[in-house]
Amino acid sequence: MIQLKRVYDAGAGKESKGDGTRFLVERLWPRGIKKVDLHFNAWLKDVAPSTALRQWFNHDPAKWKEFQKRYIAELDKNPEAVEPIRSAMRHGNVTFLYSSHDTEHNNAVALKTYLTTHHKAHEKTG
Repeated sequence: MIQLKRVYDAGAGKESKGDGTRFLVERLWPRGIKKVDLHFNAWLKDVAPSTALRQWFNHDPAKWKEFQKRYIAELDKNPEAVEPIRSAMRHGNVTFLYSSHDTEHNNAVALKTYLTTHHKAHEKTG
């Protein structure tokens, strides 16, 4: 199971029962968050959208579908970036930590969809 937690929400920085492996899935460190206050197992900068894609999207919901297509293409070209997540998923729950204010249109949501859709297929072939 993959859970999503926004780093700015109350309690999101601390580990909770059932979180499993906690990954920060942002290219940039979340503004205003102290590193000592955010408990995570790994910061996966390379699994986040490229700077160019992030800047193009600019959290515009009208660009959401196209953002997802472009982001999936980036992930498909960089399978080693998602391998730590795939590995953790084989052993238990995973929590993605993200900083976007939009809880429906962000890279953590797209990444969760990508992995839940492609993980089983990858397990069969990989």
